[in-house]
Amino acid sequence: MSGSGFNKGAKVSSVPLLDVGRQHEPLREELLAAMQSVCDSGRFVLGPECEQLEQAIADYCQARFAVACASGSDALLLALMAYDIGPDDEVLLPSYTFFATASAVWRLGAKPVFVDIEPDTFNIDPARLAACITRDTRAIIPVHLYGQCADMSKINEIARRHKLVVIEDAAQAIGAEFNNRRAGALADVGCISFYPTKNLGGMGDGGMLTTDKPELAEKLRLLRGHGMQPRYYHKVVGINSRLDTLQAAVLGVKLPHLERWTEMRQANAERYDELFSACGLDSVLELPQVAPQRRHAWNQYIVRVPEGRRDALREHLTGARVGTEIYYPVPLHLQECFRALGYKPGSLRESERAAAETLALPIFPELTVAEQQAVVTQIAAFYGMKTGERSVVSAPKFMNRSNAPSKGVAG
Repeated sequence: MSGSGFNKGAKVSSVPLLDVGRQHEPLREELLAAMQSVCDSGRFVLGPECEQLEQAIADYCQARFAVACASGSDALLLALMAYDIGPDDEVLLPSYTFFATASAVWRLGAKPVFVDIEPDTFNIDPARLAACITRDTRAIIPVHLYGQCADMSKINEIARRHKLVVIEDAAQAIGAEFNNRRAGALADVGCISFYPTKNLGGMGDGGMLTTDKPELAEKLRLLRGHGMQPRYYHKVVGINSRLDTLQAAVLGVKLPHLERWTEMRQANAERYDELFSACGLDSVLELPQVAPQRRHAWNQYIVRVPEGRRDALREHLTGARVGTEIYYPVPLHLQECFRALGYKPGSLRESERAAAETLALPIFPELTVAEQQAVVTQIAAFYGMKTGERSVVSAPKFMNRSNAPSKGVAG
């Protein structure tokens, strides 16, 4: 990639993990105008901007219908409610994911059944699904973690064979693809988050459900508004999960830029790969992999830091004013609130290993080349390496990047 070499003259004092201000500044006047229009209209909940956003997201995700709601967490809850999942039902999902995936199941009285992950993609391992299915299993929730789709061909085939519902947790993966199909259009229903840190983030909470099924879309609309239709007549018991019109207006301004931002994230991921390789850090870190038939949306760039050195590396980077995060330090099957499910340390080895080794580095679209160089320089310093030179330090060698699948867009 042009411009990926180390610039000795570049000086960077700090690198944030995320800087949403850089994204909003060029759109400032357009965002303010959109919000002012909502303020003038007085239609603050499920106004016309919400309907416009629903259609735009459906088109972007290649789905027939989209239903706006208050958050990505609520999207998961509503999807489960729409399929009447509750007590005595089991739902298969990964343990290595954000808490909302499991909490939606738990809140309905259903039982989350945690499945281990693939070590290279961090997504639920289809090979382990069949062994977890019982007569009480009703659904599978694959999570497209960090912006890369799970293996939906295998997951959907297993679901068809056992007559299970598949609910995509695409909270981090808007714009990602599997076999040239967008996240959100790969199963019975998709769940998207517009939390400010997501690739398409609002200025507060927001969510969306996508589906090709008209009856399901209608039920989701009913459930998000207390089950009320017409006003003050309740056919079912729903919840209050309506999208604020202000959030829809903000997202409507930002959506036309999403493809460009995704391409910028992809370029940043490719640049990291080249910079890490240039100084030999690919011999001590395990770099993220892109599986075949995927378009990665790069919500996060996650490296593995083996030999128990992850926390020390993070402390070093914090001291150098480089932002990082650990997603996620404790897998869900070991969380205290799920202790009653009976999982013990060692139950899901790949999930536990990921929790102990992974570290997120800055990858937001507006990240500069100099900032990426600074990140890599500081990691090289931690390992006693020099940027631009191959290390002679003996270290474990992971999967050779030249043998990894291409990072190009599927198709």
